[in-house]
Amino acid sequence: MPQRIMVTGGAGYIGSHCCKALSQHGIEPVTFDNLSRGHRAAVKWGPLEVADLRDRGAVVRALTRHKIDAVIHFAALAYVGESMVMPTLYYDNNLDGMTSLLGAMAGVGVTKIVFSSSCATYGVPDALPINEMSPQVPINPYGRSKLFCEWMLRDAAAASDLRYVALRYFNAAGADHDGEIGEDHTPETHLIPLALQAAYGTGPALKVFGTDYPTPDGTCIRDYIHVEDLARAHLRALAYLDEGRDSLAVNLGTGRGASVRDVIAAVEKVTGRKVPVVYEDRRAGDPAELTADPRLAATRLGFRAKHRRLDRMVADAAPWFAPEQEAIVR
Repeated sequence: MPQRIMVTGGAGYIGSHCCKALSQHGIEPVTFDNLSRGHRAAVKWGPLEVADLRDRGAVVRALTRHKIDAVIHFAALAYVGESMVMPTLYYDNNLDGMTSLLGAMAGVGVTKIVFSSSCATYGVPDALPINEMSPQVPINPYGRSKLFCEWMLRDAAAASDLRYVALRYFNAAGADHDGEIGEDHTPETHLIPLALQAAYGTGPALKVFGTDYPTPDGTCIRDYIHVEDLARAHLRALAYLDEGRDSLAVNLGTGRGASVRDVIAAVEKVTGRKVPVVYEDRRAGDPAELTADPRLAATRLGFRAKHRRLDRMVADAAPWFAPEQEAIVR
């Protein structure tokens, strides 16, 4: 296992959980983040380099100063809705950031990278569950930016000794079970935090977009994976690369789906509070169901999600959104 890992976007939600997991395995993570959407307070387990990934000189200096052996690349803009109204912002940030990072790595001889990709690269699936051979036809600029980055990695690897693992996440959920870090987005767009905020009265009523989907309860179904499992998958990907194995792209999910109504029920069970709901029409481009086929990650990386219960994910997330002194049942 490499001993010095640079984590781009390590001040963000998944990145900070990954930094903690690295530290627990005796590896000091070096966070590289411009703090435009990350949080300085989430950087607890190693040094912080505050700079923009598009500044190649800053990336080279960080890689050299800390004698980095491999990179975990989270840094990206990641709001689907925002990408629809500001597509050039997403291409500028996400693609130029990857270009700068790959150029800097090549310049100093760092040849291993784990990339935070997304199930958004698949778009609307033609079959379920989604496996890695499913067509990648993204339907928004965010998903396209992630797919373009995968192509950049593939091309760079074909032209050099670079090796990579691209991890296509499904829906990240939960928080650090120890309570040291959690989910903190502005604006918040994820279902579980929005449902918790609605339950606690710290946010508006939860908007449910569509109740007439061809699913058992009429609401959309998604595959939720605990953020601690995602962090652990990155360590498995680093170990895979450290073993000298070939580049790889895999899904990260549980293979289980939970509907919007399932999430609401879990939040009400954990908090003991009612989730106020406003029902609205379907949103364009929302597939009825997105669930992962996680078998390739199991066979190639030896990774299987441990925290598969939705109520566990909700219970770990709830303390971050609860009013002070609120009792949380884990």
